[in-house]
Amino acid sequence: MMSILLQDNEKNRTMLGEMDGIDTLLQQLAFYKRHDPASAEEHEYMENLFNCLCSALMVVPNRDKFLKGEGLQLMNLMLREKKTSRNGSLKVLDYAMSGPYGKDNCNKFVDILGLRTIFPLFMKTPKKNRRKVLSTEEHEEHVCSIIASMLRNCKGSQRQRLISKFTENDHEKVDRLLELHFKYLEKVDAIDSALNEEETEDDDDSIYLKRLEGGLFTLQLVDYIILEVCNCGSPSIKQRAVQILNLRGASLKTIKHVMREYAGNLGDEGDQEWRDEEQQHILNLVDKF
Repeated sequence: MMSILLQDNEKNRTMLGEMDGIDTLLQQLAFYKRHDPASAEEHEYMENLFNCLCSALMVVPNRDKFLKGEGLQLMNLMLREKKTSRNGSLKVLDYAMSGPYGKDNCNKFVDILGLRTIFPLFMKTPKKNRRKVLSTEEHEEHVCSIIASMLRNCKGSQRQRLISKFTENDHEKVDRLLELHFKYLEKVDAIDSALNEEETEDDDDSIYLKRLEGGLFTLQLVDYIILEVCNCGSPSIKQRAVQILNLRGASLKTIKHVMREYAGNLGDEGDQEWRDEEQQHILNLVDKF
């Protein structure tokens, strides 16, 4: 019931935060840190708790309550424990750290050694199992979104720690980035071909939304990460990326095109000033690439 009340209702989300609802949700979820739900009904209950938390985090003051209530630490522990709750915690972290209001949560996540937790999930998507709720694509989207948010929001030593991860173990994370780039580029090419064959009367926004859902959103996240780490990290990162692109008969032009389109279609999170700054930042990265 609460999950339904919080959907698309900012007033209810705000009220939940004012009534210490964030702490209550975290306390209820803490049990699932080391325990899997015992039944289908209990599993649904746990999923609803996670959905309530995600909805609540769309209201800015609740992000601070989540931070002060040590929500990041709980989600990080859930990711490490490898229980069913890992799927929900990944989604919650994505909501908590995204956009201009995710800055404090992003920096704190690095401070609590969250990079050690998130990068193994980036390198290898967990195998499907009977209890798995997230699809492979959803898992990869959330993980890439969390890393992209940290690149947007982290400053100073936290940002350096994040970018330096891409030189570790002979640049294995750069290899993984390019692997994901080609995977989702293929998905987008397939949906573009399908849309071209359809005699659709959809407007441009509807077509763009279909492309986002078909893999473009994750491709944009992956290519944004590529731009950030190639421009701001060690020169060896870009050298490795270019080497892989050349081996595959690809070029930097595709990544630049994806990011220009992304900059032209930024969503409505944050205010107009933030969108203008973010758009300019992305276009500057493209020019430097």
